[in-house]
Formats: sequence, C-alpha cells, structure tokens
Amino acid sequence: MATTMDSPTVDWKAVVLDQIKKRNERESGKCKAVFESHNKLFSNLDLSRTQNIQLQIQVEKLKQENAELQIKVQSGAGNSGTKGEKTQALEQKLYKVQEELTDLHRKRGENAQQLIDLSALVQEKDKELQLRETRLQESEIKISAYEDELKNLEVALMELQKANDMLKDEYETLQLLYSTTEETIRKVRDENTDLVMRWMKEKSQDALKMNQENETWQKRKQEEIQKKLVEAAREKEVEVEDCGPRFPNSPTLPSPIGICISASVPDKAIFQLDAHDGEVNAVRFCPSGRTFATAGHDRKVKLWEFMNISGSCHAKGSLAGSNAAVMCIDFDQQEQFVLGASNDFATRVWGAQDHRLRHTLTGHAGKVLAARFLGDSNKVVSGSHDRTLKIWDLRSRACIKTIFAGSSCNDLVTSDGRGTNIISGHFDKKIRFWDTRSGDARANEFELSGKITSLELSPDRQYLLSCSKDDSLKFIDLRQNRVAGTVCAEGFKVFLDYTRASLSPDGQYAACGSQDGAIYIWSMVTMKLEKTIKEHNAPVIAVTWHPQGNKLLSCDRNKKVIMWADF
Repeated sequence: MATTMDSPTVDWKAVVLDQIKKRNERESGKCKAVFESHNKLFSNLDLSRTQNIQLQIQVEKLKQENAELQIKVQSGAGNSGTKGEKTQALEQKLYKVQEELTDLHRKRGENAQQLIDLSALVQEKDKELQLRETRLQESEIKISAYEDELKNLEVALMELQKANDMLKDEYETLQLLYSTTEETIRKVRDENTDLVMRWMKEKSQDALKMNQENETWQKRKQEEIQKKLVEAAREKEVEVEDCGPRFPNSPTLPSPIGICISASVPDKAIFQLDAHDGEVNAVRFCPSGRTFATAGHDRKVKLWEFMNISGSCHAKGSLAGSNAAVMCIDFDQQEQFVLGASNDFATRVWGAQDHRLRHTLTGHAGKVLAARFLGDSNKVVSGSHDRTLKIWDLRSRACIKTIFAGSSCNDLVTSDGRGTNIISGHFDKKIRFWDTRSGDARANEFELSGKITSLELSPDRQYLLSCSKDDSLKFIDLRQNRVAGTVCAEGFKVFLDYTRASLSPDGQYAACGSQDGAIYIWSMVTMKLEKTIKEHNAPVIAVTWHPQGNKLLSCDRNKKVIMWADF
C-alpha cells in the first residue's frame, strides 16, 4: 500500500518543482534585457565619468596654460609673431575642449536620466519579484499543507479499507447466519403449522365433547323440569304460567321480548358501576331487556341482570377466552348465545346460560371491531381492519364467504331477518350495502363527510342511523337512498372510531356519547336536540336503549357503566 501511494507523491512533487522552474525562467526572461541594458549603462557611466575626469584635468591644465600665456602676452606685447600663433592655436584647442566638455555634460545628464528610469524600473521589478517570491512561499506552504492532507487521506483510506474488509467479513457472517436463521424459521413455521392443525383438531374434539356435555345437561334439566311439572300438576299447587319464573335458567323456555309502546327521554342516573378493569368498549341489552352485557379492555364480556323492581343490577357471569380487548357484543333473538368481536383478530360465541365458550372464529388479519348474528343464531358476520367482511356458519365452524370491502370496517348491521343484506360503515367515509346472494356481493355505496363509527337500523328497517367523525349523526332513508336529516350540537364531539350511537326502540330518538362525558339525545321527528345528560367524567364510548324504551345504558373510558331512566 505504501509503495502504491509514494510513487504518485514523488511524481507530483517533481511536476510542481518543474513548473516553478519554468515559471521562474519565463518571468526572468522578460527582465533579462533590462538587466543587461542596466549593466551596460552602468559600465558606460563609469567610463564617461573617467573620461570626464580626464577632460576636466586637461581643461584645468589648459586653463592654467592659457592664464600663463595671457600673463606672458600682457608682460611682453612685443613678442614675436610665432608666439601669437601659438596662443591662437591654444585658444582654438581650448574652445574645442569646452565644446567636448559641454557634450560630455549633456551625455552625462542623459545617462543620469536613463539611470533614474532604469533604477525605477529595477525597483518595480524588485517589487514584482518580491511579490512573486511571496506567492511562491505561499504556494510552498499550500503544497506542504496538501502534502499533510494527502498523508492524512492516505491514512484514512487505509483505515477505510480495513473497515471495509471487516464489514465484508461481518456481512459474510451475517449472510451465513441469515441463511441458518431462515432455515430455522422455515422449520419453526412447519412445526407451528403442524401444532396449529393439531390444536384445531384438539379444539374440535373439545367442542364436540362440550356440545355432548351440554346436550346431556339440557336433557337432564329438561327431564327434571318435566318431572317437576308432572308433580306440580298432580298436586295442583303450581299453575302453568308460573313455570317460567320458577325455572329461570332453563334453556328451552324462551324469555318474553320487551315491547316498546312509546320511548321516553331518560334524565336521571338510577345506578352506576365499575364494570371492568379499564375502558368499557361496548354495552347491549338482550332482546327481553332482563340482561345486559358489557365488554372491555380487560378481555372479558360480563353479563348483568337488571332488577326492575329495585332498580339495581348484579353480576350474572363473566365470559372469558379473548386474548385482547372486546370491541363489540351482540345477542341472538333466542338469547342462547352472546357474540363478541375482539382485537386479537377473532370473533367468539359464548353460551348465554352456561357462559361457556362455544366457538372461536379466526381468519381475519386485523382487529375485528364489529360482529352481528346474521338472520339466525347459526350464522355470524364480522367486519375487520383487514378491509374484509366474513360470513361464518357456526354449524360447520367455518367461513363460508369473504367479502373484500376495500376499507377498514368500523360497524355493520343486517337489514333483514333472513341475513341476505348487510350494511357496513367504513374508515373511508362510505356506507356499503351488500347482497350476500349475488356473486360479488356488492350492491351500492353511500359516501358521507366523515369516517363512519357506528350504524343502527330503525325498527321498521326503512331508516339507518349513522354516526361519523364529522361530529354529526345522519338519518338515512334507505328507500330513497338519501340523507333524510342531520343532527349535531354545540359541544358534541365524536371521540373514537368506534363511538356507538343508538336509536330508541320506536325510532323517535337518537342518543350518542361525546368526548366531554355528556350524552346528547335528539328527536328524529323534529331533528332538534331534545336533552343533554351528564354524569360521566370521561369520554362516553357507547350507549344503548332498553327494549321497552324507558331506560338508557352508557359506558365510558373510565370503566363506568351508568343506567339512565325517566323517573
């Protein structure tokens, strides 16, 4: 590595040095003629000075001779003609010498001016030379800095190469580890698949055993009831109509369904309870109104029996088996089963009397926020965040149809008793209508101005109440496929994607909980706010009307459940 890096360094230095020499020769060549002319003028000046001195000496001698001759002429005017001629010759010689002296003085002045000009030129060249020397020194400093930087870069390059080699080794090791891990994951998946199949088989066997036990228990209970009825008939002590209350846990005796003649607006909290260890996500009355169910973040569904005489309630049972929060609950019309949708991607069915887990419906790839019995107690429809609706047959314990909705489903309802029509509300602000008898199952869509959080049908199934995140409730005419009315109120705010609104059993009133802990009740006849009631200290998640229309049940995020009435 050092050899490969040194040769470019030596070549680079030689090139720089050669360029500096060439520049020196080029810059010096411009001043060479000036320097030679300057030296020649200096030589001529010295020679002129020497000649000038000699001529001055001769002039002095001639002046002295001339003075002596003048003295002699004055002293002896009668000298001979030969002396006069000599004097004349000397005067001519003196005149010539004076002329030469004048020329020498003129040349001396010219040489002095040239000398001054050349001196100025030399000084200018000296300054330029100093400037170039300064630049040369700066260039040498830069070259030295570049050399240091080059050395640092060479060191950094060597370190990077070492790091690159190390990373290559680590990459190869990780690649090998990845291959090994991938193989292990494949084996674990195969084992998991095998375990799931075995678990499903065991689960089916357990369900069969449980069903056999339930059938045996029901037969035994029925025999006991028949035996007691026979004994009562013989003794003539018990009338036929008293059999229902005497045996309230009998699964063969249907409960009377609550009938609503005219709903009333509740305004007083008759009791409240801490139903769950955390948020209460859903509440719902059974069709008869004697029992209601609550579902919470503690992964449980709880059944409560309402005592109409005392106006209180007590816990009837707890339905366990969910692995995450239960978001939605429903009763079948015979009150034999309780349905719960959970965030663990599954829907479960429990027995309403024995409180045992009957079915676990798995197949969704996201949270299940909505589930309903479809027509009868043998079919269930569920909606999930995985953008699908699934129809389940409880007799075969399998999904018989999957509908791709295109958006997360927050709530759904069935619009007829046969379970052929499904209405679903979605995250993309659309309400979708599905006909399960058709091939693609899609009928049409209806878009609103906010995310749909809940849906509920009117008793005559001709109107649909929707709650959306635009803080309003809309009353939709299903016959004309249009919004018949919209209600909202100051302070009313829909807090969650699963906030549930509710219609009164006679369809005259709509109620919904708000973020501020209040419950807003509107008249669906006048489309105006009828009353606002508040007892909750946390956002209200869901409300539901009693089948007789004289009570209202609500739940919030602070584990509270409150029963409201008009007395």
